Amino acid sequence: MDFPPYLATMPMHAITEIHGEAGLLERFRLEVLSFDEPARERLTAALDLAADLHRDDRRVREPYLNHLLRVAIRMMHHYQVRDVDVIVAGLLHDAVEDHPAELAGGPAGDDDRTAAALAVLADRFGGRVARLVAAVTNPPYDPARDRNEQYREHVAASLDREPWARVIKVSDFTDNGVGVIHTVGPKVESSARKYRPLVPVFRELVTRPDTPLSAPVKRHILAQLDLAEERFAAILDQPAHRH
Repeated sequence: MDFPPYLATMPMHAITEIHGEAGLLERFRLEVLSFDEPARERLTAALDLAADLHRDDRRVREPYLNHLLRVAIRMMHHYQVRDVDVIVAGLLHDAVEDHPAELAGGPAGDDDRTAAALAVLADRFGGRVARLVAAVTNPPYDPARDRNEQYREHVAASLDREPWARVIKVSDFTDNGVGVIHTVGPKVESSARKYRPLVPVFRELVTRPDTPLSAPVKRHILAQLDLAEERFAAILDQPAHRH
């Protein structure tokens, strides 16, 4: 497939709409060209594993892999991340949560299976990658409590301890939040309700001195969080949604 020479500068959701998964894969390839060969091999191995694990998964209108590619590309291009462990963890950030059995193999309890899946990632990609994925993996929820509230509590607590996990999660959040207008159906409102209360949490986390991003990148992220808040408000603050 032929891609335009300006693919490397196109917004990622524009690539998604026009060129689909193939375009995002090509953009990923272009981004990793600047890494050395060992790094490219690790990144390609992580992408291959993510593609295999999520091969049947979809996000409303698109293959789930598109989301993982955008998370990784955003970190490389917009956040200027050169830490290969972080990008690998970004590609695999939903692997343990969504496919622990495929990673770990064999029947087991949820906690045992999660630990086994993380152990597989540690064996393949190193302990730091596994630790970062663990930090952005949701724990089992208490069915007696509000699911979104538990999600927000987990995010705040886990990211407090792992500065690099904040980078992964904010890219994930940006894709879900700013990208909410690129989806359709009930997920639009449910996503806005889930994510809107996290905007101030991410603002605070991003601006912490130990968050390992440059000042210009932090300003870029804060602008993206403002845009996400505007879009959540447009979805939720209409008369039909007021109670």
